[in-house]
Amino acid sequence: MSHHSRHPELHRSDRVGWLRAAVLGANDGIVSVAGLVVGVAASGASPSVVLATGVAGTVAGAMSMAAGEYVSVQTQADTESADLAVEQRELHEDPHSELEELAAIYRQRGLDATLARQVAEQLTSHDALGAHARDELGISDTLRARPLQAALASASAFTCGAALPVLAALSAPAGQVAWATFAATLAGLCVTGALAARAGGASPWRSALRVAFWGVLAMAAAALVGQLFDVRV
Repeated sequence: MSHHSRHPELHRSDRVGWLRAAVLGANDGIVSVAGLVVGVAASGASPSVVLATGVAGTVAGAMSMAAGEYVSVQTQADTESADLAVEQRELHEDPHSELEELAAIYRQRGLDATLARQVAEQLTSHDALGAHARDELGISDTLRARPLQAALASASAFTCGAALPVLAALSAPAGQVAWATFAATLAGLCVTGALAARAGGASPWRSALRVAFWGVLAMAAAALVGQLFDVRV
């Protein structure tokens, strides 16, 4: 049995694209829709108005998250493609200078001149563009921008997160919508924060407390705004 098979390593970098979008979407869904529900409930609106607000906020928010995430990540993908096109042209027009550039990168990383040159030559013969993309531009298959994946992950996570305050408002006793939504949201934020941290290899407790703090702050601000408009519908 090889050393590699006896010592498998678990890395989480390949999750960074969809994990970032999913965490952002879930937390935004919980906090923003909970803020809407708590704010409208604090204003004295009827349960039907509160529920309609939550559902409308969920639909609008999910579409906004998907569109925003797609446009943002697509811009990154376009930039990566443009850089790769420039690199491909330079490899075609001046391969010698590109080889020297690659060797210089490896020398800066600690290899001696002879070994750096050998590594640059071997990687160039194997996949010149891939070597420059990875070592010069910092672009790898693991971390490449994936707009559609990010958009779907973000919108789906937002919808799942937003369902929590909507369901809490729907099932809360009359006059207790704001407090029920607040409690359910706080619990949900702690869970999502801990799960996201666990998936990313970070501290679950620290992440849960961080997410909960900002969620409480957002809902408190929304409730304060709602109380300024005593609609009593």
